[in-house]
Amino acid sequence: AGSVASAIPTGIPLEAAVNDEAQVVAAFDRFESEAGTVADMVVNNAGIVRFGSLAELPVEDWRQTLDVNLTGTFIVSRVAAVRMGRAGGGSIVNLTSINGVVPGPHAGAYGASKAAVALLSAQLAIEFGASGVRVNSVAPGFIDAGMSAPLYEDPATRSARTAAVPLGRLGTPADIAAVVLWLASPAASYVTGQNLVVDGGVASSL
Repeated sequence: AGSVASAIPTGIPLEAAVNDEAQVVAAFDRFESEAGTVADMVVNNAGIVRFGSLAELPVEDWRQTLDVNLTGTFIVSRVAAVRMGRAGGGSIVNLTSINGVVPGPHAGAYGASKAAVALLSAQLAIEFGASGVRVNSVAPGFIDAGMSAPLYEDPATRSARTAAVPLGRLGTPADIAAVVLWLASPAASYVTGQNLVVDGGVASSL
């Protein structure tokens, strides 16, 4: 993780609700004011999940998940893409999930929201490509961090999920960060509109 972090310049801490356009615009304005430049790389990693069966999922949980995961990604991506396009280009990477590639039980609206983010990313890619803006998404698999961390505190769950990964281990934040950084770099200058699955081979083995 250290080598990945060292490749990213020191950032300017900002706070905004991603599903509030006014707050997002204000955050980008502040960044540009303090940095003296338009952001040339944006990663949409904000997300929530409300676990439960669809049969019993409250509609409010469904709406809230879509509002943050999908609408939030749309707002941040659009604000960023317009500004990047005016400045000559940039890269946006949106985090989806293996749950947006293959369904999983009791994930509520999470899988649907992440599948939608993948398609949104492709749509943004074709609409903003002419202005030099690349938009891709990354679909993490079984990652031992973040919202999934509590799941892996159960030894049985940890063992079962590890056994399901062809590479034989759970993923790490550094595994995902390295791919995000590559997509945002000049090395991926001809890559756009893709949803890159980073799951140790899980989706391919189902």
